[in-house]
Amino acid sequence: LLVYLISTTLATKGLTDSAQKIITPLRDGDIVEAREKLSHIVGRDTGSLDDKGILRATIESLAENASDGIIAPLFYFVAGGLPLAMTYKAVNTMDSMVGYKNDRYRYFGWAAARLDDIANYIPARITGLLIVVSIFVITLLQNIRCSLSATRRSFAIMLRDGRRHSSTNSGIPEAALAGALNVRLGGPSRYNGILVDKPFIGDGGCSDYLSVSGNAINIIKVASLIGFGISTGVLFMRSI
Repeated sequence: LLVYLISTTLATKGLTDSAQKIITPLRDGDIVEAREKLSHIVGRDTGSLDDKGILRATIESLAENASDGIIAPLFYFVAGGLPLAMTYKAVNTMDSMVGYKNDRYRYFGWAAARLDDIANYIPARITGLLIVVSIFVITLLQNIRCSLSATRRSFAIMLRDGRRHSSTNSGIPEAALAGALNVRLGGPSRYNGILVDKPFIGDGGCSDYLSVSGNAINIIKVASLIGFGISTGVLFMRSI
């Protein structure tokens, strides 16, 4: 029962499967299907996005939800057991439902949004570091020089661009993943027909977002495994 309840706070498979369901139609040339699948996981308008816009939003969602849906629950489970992990999940769900900066939810969702910002402050930064470590692990056996370069770029852009995001937390893992993939994230997006001018994150040395989208999924998987391994190790050491 404990294992099952813990599993309900983690979203690794759901997150990576959702991203894959967007990437696969794009590879097959079905942009309408990709837009429809993307609309299930992001709040922005997806109807007019091109291939690059769809993939950019997908990569951003992977980075943000790696913190919210994987690393943060693990962090709070280690810190306070199942009750704290499920409390965090409740706070995060409230923020997802009503924590929007619009006329409908501006005041009603304020508490949920602020609580979520506080709760994710440390996990978001852990997630950013895990993404940096993950790109090193993934590329190490391919080319050690390129591996070191990608790792340095991921860490540097996380430090440089992590605070550009409107969220105090989401920008950290997004910047780390942008650096790891050498792509540019962020930029203007439409929400309910209103254009929101958001800053760009990353340098954008790579223009082929489709080719690196699979790498983004692999990085999140490795970061999740490392996070799970560290959590298990800490719990084991505490039980001795």
